[in-house]
Amino acid sequence: MTKNAIAAFAAFAAAAVFAEDGTNLLEKASDVSFDAGADLRIRQEIIHNAPQVPGGMVGRPGVYRGKTINHIRFRPRVWSEIKAGEHFRLYGRLADEFRAPITGSGNANNWPGEVVVDNLYLDGVGLFKDTFGFLDSVDFRIGRQDIYNLYGLKHIFFDGTPGDGSRSLYADMVRMGLAFSEDTRLDFFAMLNKDREYMRFGTNRSRYANQLSGMGGNDTEMDDWGFGTVFSSNVGFLDYQLFWIQKDEASFHRKGVKHPRRQINLLGTKLVPHWTRNLSTPVEVMAQVGENGWNESMSAYAGYAGVEWKDNEAKKGEWKPYASAGILLLSGDKDAGTEDGGRHAWDPMWYRAIDAGEMFLYGSNYAVAWWSNLIDVKGVCGIEFGRNHGVKLTAGPMFAETKDGLGGGDGAYKGFYSQARYDFPIWTAERDRGERFEVCAHVVGEWFNPGDYYATDKPAYYVRWQIEFRF
Repeated sequence: MTKNAIAAFAAFAAAAVFAEDGTNLLEKASDVSFDAGADLRIRQEIIHNAPQVPGGMVGRPGVYRGKTINHIRFRPRVWSEIKAGEHFRLYGRLADEFRAPITGSGNANNWPGEVVVDNLYLDGVGLFKDTFGFLDSVDFRIGRQDIYNLYGLKHIFFDGTPGDGSRSLYADMVRMGLAFSEDTRLDFFAMLNKDREYMRFGTNRSRYANQLSGMGGNDTEMDDWGFGTVFSSNVGFLDYQLFWIQKDEASFHRKGVKHPRRQINLLGTKLVPHWTRNLSTPVEVMAQVGENGWNESMSAYAGYAGVEWKDNEAKKGEWKPYASAGILLLSGDKDAGTEDGGRHAWDPMWYRAIDAGEMFLYGSNYAVAWWSNLIDVKGVCGIEFGRNHGVKLTAGPMFAETKDGLGGGDGAYKGFYSQARYDFPIWTAERDRGERFEVCAHVVGEWFNPGDYYATDKPAYYVRWQIEFRF
């Protein structure tokens, strides 16, 4: 069913290159332009006592006890694009990330061994404009593309490749959007994530062979795919979205144990009332139902509620302060450590993110960035001084929604987390003058004091500096 849906979306997107009278819009694109560029990101990370080493659930210690990871990551990327008129763009990007160990354990000297096709997609925008009375325009994107914060649903879409670290965020996807007005649109998508990278050159020794599960080992095999629809609109002061999404996970083997395929259906809504130009209170409510390979029913729930304030009345060049507070809830299951992983823990879909903190990307209790069984209470404040320049402070307690015992302790209080981050420009491009070269950097520090959910009271910390050159 899913593969048929992907094929149908692809055919629909391909048909969009033709006008109503059958004229090929590509042939009408008389203005063809080419552009290319590159960027290089260098970052050093130091992690100590990160909560729960990725690699498994049962029998793992609750904290990476006394261990320190200290390495430098290098991520070079090159990109190019071809634009045909106002409607079409072909974009491609190549990337790799390799690291050099500094001190401590857990560091593999993964120097360049491969290059991956990080992005490769075709865009069509503003199609069928003024062709149909009820439809304003159509747009599509076909191919490998980043899915970070897709449709503004950051608790569903973030990373299609969590197993390869910070190298990429893509998924292979077909997207189609129907705009009925400036404020109302209907989006369709279908995606496929292969567990093993196939669009690469060289060896696969520089990154994990498996991209999705994050459980380590070459015996892991797990593809996932999905499709869905998102309706977005506005009623007065209220922005709202309604969405239905289906996700399928292929059966996979790990350490001789076969885990059956799962099918998850998600139904949800996101409401964002704007009380003033500066104040809003976003709310998300989501539910999941499905079935695993043992024909057992599955159900889970998630939600978010927050308040956000930002000085949107500040003029260009003025400082923009902002603040927010919110609570994210992802359901858990007391049987999460069993062979089938329980039947009521929230499936994060493609929310394989860093939202709960950088150090937790390395140390989720389930797999890399597999967010589930979490109550995250968070306060944020900061100031934007200008482009690529700002300071941000984050802090709050974290809890397990259900006592699952995976942290090694007997409680539900995971601990208190705090982060401070400073982004700053080193060389700023004057883009209105056609300049492109710029250099920006940031420093970030995190501190986590574990609670009774874990079997240790050793605090954990994370420090990173980063510099990025853009050409």
